[in-house]
Amino acid sequence: MSAALSDRLATLLPSEESRLGYLLWLSRPRFWLYLAGPVIIGVTYAADSSAQLFAPVAVALFAYFLVPANVFLYGVNDAFDADVDEYNPKKDDEEGKEVRFQRDPVVLAAIALSGLAALAFVPFLPTVALVVFAAWAVLSVEYSAPPARFKTTPLLDSLSNGLYILPAVIAYTTIEGALPPTLAVVGAWLWSMGMHTFSAIPDIEPDREAGIRTTATWLGQRRTYYYCGACWVAAAATFGLVHPVFGVLLGLYPVLIFGITLAGVDVHRAYWWYPAINTLVGMSFTLVGLWVMLHG
Repeated sequence: MSAALSDRLATLLPSEESRLGYLLWLSRPRFWLYLAGPVIIGVTYAADSSAQLFAPVAVALFAYFLVPANVFLYGVNDAFDADVDEYNPKKDDEEGKEVRFQRDPVVLAAIALSGLAALAFVPFLPTVALVVFAAWAVLSVEYSAPPARFKTTPLLDSLSNGLYILPAVIAYTTIEGALPPTLAVVGAWLWSMGMHTFSAIPDIEPDREAGIRTTATWLGQRRTYYYCGACWVAAAATFGLVHPVFGVLLGLYPVLIFGITLAGVDVHRAYWWYPAINTLVGMSFTLVGLWVMLHG
């Protein structure tokens, strides 16, 4: 989402002073499409007709991963990071990017219900899709919560963030009745690893102050750039084996990170470009899929 669109969204959503507004801002509106966007891509590549694009279960999956899933994912994250976030500049009132966690019983109940709402899909999804859905739920919790708390273990924090591409796998499997190509899943997982670790670079100093070990704090900023670049090169190469067009689209990411480092762009600034970049790349994947469906 671009900065202008984010600012416009801020004027449309309720104020964070209300419980509803707080829950919406807790869910990171700038990042809603990080979970919902993959649903669109998964449905697009599984659908054989325009009717399947708007199948009730596809629309329901999109709606769930647009808001409730984000309330659940980021709510769990913030609940277990409340002390750590004391050092996080993203939570500064003046910056206004993210809200600080409020340990309110109503908020806690809303987070729990957002997760439990996924059970409504049980009668409507094939078994394989439900297994993937369960994996998404486990990773969403254990990324932040004990006993695993993957976010505090270098490399596992990165690896576990493949959870962001699982909505695409769920949607594809639901419509197609079978899992997507393995190379596509591997390529998307590698992309997600790079994206997660890049997003952790602005948090290196706050995380170190809070005593949190991540891939980014372990490697340091410069080597983290190399790690992200390597993940994105591998993602582009893997996707290129599925189709060269996909490799070209994913090839944007290593080129961009090279440009950011070469130009000396502040990573705290570059970080906020990625919702828009990811949306544009996801839209390109979707348009290619629609073209194949309509003309292939």
